[in-house]
Amino acid sequence: MERTLIHWGLAGLVFLAGCAAEKRPGPPPPKPTLYQWNPEGLSGRTRVVIDLNRQIAEVTIGGEPAGWAYVATGKEGFATPAGEFKVLEKVVDKRSTLYGWTVDADGNTVNADADARKHKAPPGGEFVYAPMPYWMRLTWRGVGMHAGYIPQPGEPASHGCIRLPKEFAPLLFDRVQIGTPVRVIR
Repeated sequence: MERTLIHWGLAGLVFLAGCAAEKRPGPPPPKPTLYQWNPEGLSGRTRVVIDLNRQIAEVTIGGEPAGWAYVATGKEGFATPAGEFKVLEKVVDKRSTLYGWTVDADGNTVNADADARKHKAPPGGEFVYAPMPYWMRLTWRGVGMHAGYIPQPGEPASHGCIRLPKEFAPLLFDRVQIGTPVRVIR
């Protein structure tokens, strides 16, 4: 009987040790802060600077910092142009005229990164033009700032536009006017 107790005692210790060593999932890692916005008490002209190297937009009002946001600018082959620009147009609910995705007749995505000049929808399907909410046009050739997916903060990901975090875009959209200066630097 002593031998049985010792046997079960060792088995219990092995079982408990196995449980103690088991890795349990912890909480998910915190999401990075994509923007900060604090324009309260600031007045004067709004200016925006887009830093292509850091993938950051910085906003000043009357020369004072009002906020910043991660952006996703043009990926390889789709460079966002550097230079001095002004907001030329503002549209709350804009869609791309070139980029989007194609779906089949059942609504399944066939091509998630489609270009209307190169990709056609399959029979019975359709080409869905990408939404670009809170559009702020910078060039007449199709470059602007708008709400969009920031897949990896600090990394380019767009077809040339300046994607803004979806919560930040309407805040900036409400603050800028036609003619607001936007400087894009490398």
